[in-house]
Amino acid sequence: MTGQPEADDLGADATRAPGPADELFRVITQVLDEGAPAPLLGPVRVSTAAEEVSDRLITAVAVGEFLPGDRLPVERELARLLGVSRPTVREAISRLQAAGVVDIRRGRLGGTYVRDSWTEVSAPAVRRTLLPRWPEFEQLFDLRGLVEEMVARTAAQRRRPEHVERLRSAVEAYESAETGREMHAADNAFHQAVLDATGNPQIIALSRALLTRVALGLPIEPNMDVREVHERALREHSAIAHAIAAGDVELAGEIAREHFTITADTLREALSRGMAAEE
Repeated sequence: MTGQPEADDLGADATRAPGPADELFRVITQVLDEGAPAPLLGPVRVSTAAEEVSDRLITAVAVGEFLPGDRLPVERELARLLGVSRPTVREAISRLQAAGVVDIRRGRLGGTYVRDSWTEVSAPAVRRTLLPRWPEFEQLFDLRGLVEEMVARTAAQRRRPEHVERLRSAVEAYESAETGREMHAADNAFHQAVLDATGNPQIIALSRALLTRVALGLPIEPNMDVREVHERALREHSAIAHAIAAGDVELAGEIAREHFTITADTLREALSRGMAAEE
């Protein structure tokens, strides 16, 4: 299917009959619910909570979920996301500060700010966080590719003119971004626009749930501040946007599935760097 759709084709909404995407969501949700939760992806263990939280945050910084200069979520939000108490988060942040990973600033613009993406404590933290769960990560990468392919295909079927405009704006913002933080924001805006074009809150929730599981319990796309990665992402964002705008279901899904291997490659690179540091 190519070309601009007729008005009737764009009218899908929450009242439509369930389709293949909805059935896939039901099946995947059942699989996730019935599977044994991995230690990484549920609340951290109480006996070693501060160590686990600090390792997880150091790893999140190492893989680009937070870039140098970024402010971490506030203590209350981190506690909610990671399923631990605020004192545990406070202790973990103190560990990060002592290791030189973050600065704590006071005042009106205060907060916890990332200093460096990789320090001497990064390699062991990355190994402890990623290595024991790596087989599950590989399974999640595969599952996420299938889901994000479905997301893009559904977006190409149901997009409206306003979704197409948002996609174009996000691509332009990504192309003109001058800092890692600006690229990160434009990347988030692009993927949110694709999700919104599906018109299905359950699909959106499924995509976000998988992102959270891949991204160490924090719903932020890993995005290493590497020029080659950004150039590839820009090409693929543009191609996905064009395919969705044209209603090309097959092409949109094909490119999206390949695009999300960037996240897998980012985590593999971080683990490889962490392992090399041990040798």
